[in-house]
Amino acid sequence: MQVASSPRLPARAARRLARLSRALGRRAAAPITKPRAEASTRRFHRLYYDRRPQTWSNTSWLGTKVAKCPLDLWVYQELVHELRPALVVETGTFRGGSALFLASCFDLVDHGRVVTIDVEPRPGRPPHPRITYLTGSSTDPSILETVQQDAAAADTVLVVLDSDHSYDHVLAELQAYSPLVTEGSYLVVEDTNVNGHPVLPKFGPGPYEAVETFLESSTAFVRDREREKFMLTFNPGGWLRRLPRTET
Repeated sequence: MQVASSPRLPARAARRLARLSRALGRRAAAPITKPRAEASTRRFHRLYYDRRPQTWSNTSWLGTKVAKCPLDLWVYQELVHELRPALVVETGTFRGGSALFLASCFDLVDHGRVVTIDVEPRPGRPPHPRITYLTGSSTDPSILETVQQDAAAADTVLVVLDSDHSYDHVLAELQAYSPLVTEGSYLVVEDTNVNGHPVLPKFGPGPYEAVETFLESSTAFVRDREREKFMLTFNPGGWLRRLPRTET
């Protein structure tokens, strides 16, 4: 049987391919410095966030849409395992995907429950014995009173802020919900990546800027950059750990 020989590239194409191979070889051999790694992460972050159709808005957990980066969800399950929180308070329920994810993690460790708050009732949210849905503004006094009562009975409380991303609202949530977080646990401010950090540069002041203001007057919380170990996170600078009183 005769075997056909592989076609030869035209001379110009071959030269271009050779130049490209040399350039890629040089780039691969270059040391991965911190600025280079950060620049690469920012580019990938923008690509991941802005591509159409959007990957993050088309992600689901057990059939329910969950508008989060899977790398952040992995960090959440690590926190569930490490802290064994009795209660997670979430503002901004949307379709209920992240609440279901956390409830599923609680099922695995046989401990904990979720209270999630949203201004809009939405049919079809997943029912689960570990999830309590509250309808109303997260800063409404009656909602706050209900959540405070739940938190008072829990030995470990973790709070996730993911509702209205305007600066004023996030700052009001930080001030209202930070006292509920127990020592060593976390106050997670979602979507600090907007307003050019690095996506949606025209968003205007939002979660990132609210965190900056909050930390100027709070000595009880610090940013935990170790929770950004996967490099791509929708919450850069938003993983806030409450310090034990001996460290404040």
